[in-house]
Amino acid sequence: MRLLQTQLHSRLARPSVCSQQLRASLRVCCSVSSSGNGSSSIGSNSSSSSSSSSSSVSTAATATAATTTQRSAKQAIDYGVIPAPPSSRQAIWTEQVWGASPSLSRQIFCNRSLNMKQIKAIGFDMDYTLAQYKPDTFELLAHSQTVDKLVTAFGYPPELYDFKFDWRYMMRGLIIDKTRGNVIKVDRHKYVKVAYHGFRSLSSEERNAVYNHSAVRDDYEEPAYGMIDTLFSLAEAYLFMQLVELVDKAPGKLPNFSGYAGVYRDVRAAVDLCHRDGSLKRHVAANPSKYIHDDPHLVSMLQMYKRSGRQLFLATNSLWDYTHVVMNYLCGKRVGKAKNDEWLRMFDVVVVGCGKPGFFSERRPLFAVSTRDGALHNTDNGAPIIPLGEEDLPDDILGRGSTMSQLDLGEDDKAAVFQGGNYVDLHQMLGVRAGSELLYVGDHIYGDILRSKKSLGWRTMLVVPELEQELAVAEATRTTQFELKMLRNARSDLDTQIQRLEWAFKQREIPPEALLQNQEQLALLRAEREAVKDRHSRLLLEHHQAFHPIWGQLLKTGYQNSRYGHQIDRFACLYTSHVANLAFYSPDRAYGGRVDYMAHEDVMGLEGMQN
Repeated sequence: MRLLQTQLHSRLARPSVCSQQLRASLRVCCSVSSSGNGSSSIGSNSSSSSSSSSSSVSTAATATAATTTQRSAKQAIDYGVIPAPPSSRQAIWTEQVWGASPSLSRQIFCNRSLNMKQIKAIGFDMDYTLAQYKPDTFELLAHSQTVDKLVTAFGYPPELYDFKFDWRYMMRGLIIDKTRGNVIKVDRHKYVKVAYHGFRSLSSEERNAVYNHSAVRDDYEEPAYGMIDTLFSLAEAYLFMQLVELVDKAPGKLPNFSGYAGVYRDVRAAVDLCHRDGSLKRHVAANPSKYIHDDPHLVSMLQMYKRSGRQLFLATNSLWDYTHVVMNYLCGKRVGKAKNDEWLRMFDVVVVGCGKPGFFSERRPLFAVSTRDGALHNTDNGAPIIPLGEEDLPDDILGRGSTMSQLDLGEDDKAAVFQGGNYVDLHQMLGVRAGSELLYVGDHIYGDILRSKKSLGWRTMLVVPELEQELAVAEATRTTQFELKMLRNARSDLDTQIQRLEWAFKQREIPPEALLQNQEQLALLRAEREAVKDRHSRLLLEHHQAFHPIWGQLLKTGYQNSRYGHQIDRFACLYTSHVANLAFYSPDRAYGGRVDYMAHEDVMGLEGMQN
């Protein structure tokens, strides 16, 4: 026994050895020997005492090491921060004769095999894809502007101006329950694992009673629920939680209050008004560097794919005026009067005002955009139509041909710019015959990825800036993750042994002379199970809080993928933290999808094998 205790204490100095010893000690505690005459016993009282002592030692050692790991992870990484693209210029793929593997934070992850040689055109969304916004400034601006609209246009009380915005609090992948005023996190089986009403956490009993123990499991879709599936939604979701708190304390303070759903509608309408009246755009245009991250690899990445022979296009819901401001800053740090249309050389086609996701399913008018003054001109599948009574259109519009199959980009080799239309127009402009020949890169799981993948068969890549932090925390907590798996297995083993003894008691399988000893052993096993269960639950909570103290891991809820993670797995062929990570890979790379494993393969240990 003393030797076992000494070995377990040495775990703190040797973590790799510790895990094997802890696993062995827990299995010693759980082992059951069956005699040939059918009686069940689990060692002697002395061995039971040894088992109990070793377990308490192992639990203490595990707790100390895990707490140390979690503390170091929290000290190293500030949760809630969405990392900026790498600030310093690094050698990209085309600059390395013998290319090294990208660092973990620069890697691209593959859900479905994709051979880039089969891709003829690559498209990019702009907001939160090419342009990464700074949450501490941009989201704060969005929150304050929305508050102002609620007060001035919707009659909300001026005390909303006292609201403080914590840009670290929210995360993507959450769902707003409009009717109940809750924000919830759901796993891939539609099981609600975290729920908040305002800023009050719902207990497991409350959560289960409302969501998980109903006769029919809800789909958690519109119109009863609102999706927080883009970074643009974080500020409005936080504001909604603040208003729920306010209305619970004093419902009479809100004008014509008719329920939480009405509050949500007002918030959404105020956000839309901020976009329509240019409130946000004016601030960003005046000082882009305050709100948009600089990505030193973005231009190099676009140039590399341009030189590879692919056609590049930009497809954004933003209109020309704002797109022109943002792309000038991203591609040349040009602002104000220094702006020009040189950035159009990076692309073959630019489509603004797409109206995604309707762009992928609805027929809408297509207009040519004059890059000189932003004027719109009717087109016929990309060909400018001469208005009745006018002899001609401006040269910079008419000179760029009709459909892309006939498009003459001219000597300046700048992209033609359009507004509206739909995917049919884009396919014609690019000369694309099938959706599988096109890769689209975006940040919105529904508006950019899901609809284009399901409806058109486009190949897709999702940009998840939060992933960089998730990878860093996961790397820092490897030991904790292994211990969690071990403790989970130990709980299962203990349950099995306890249930076997309980069955034996009920079936009167134990001889009278062995009854007392086995009853004592059952009590020890139950105590051990509670200790392991408590340790496992606390360690799991600490592990998730290392990622985010409120919502846990972005792509997980407990051991299951979150709803958001499940959507990424289903609809994103590729995903990565920053769009410019493409610069660290060959433009002709064949991305290989991971091997799928079923539960029996995981038990057999096959999940670690490479095919």
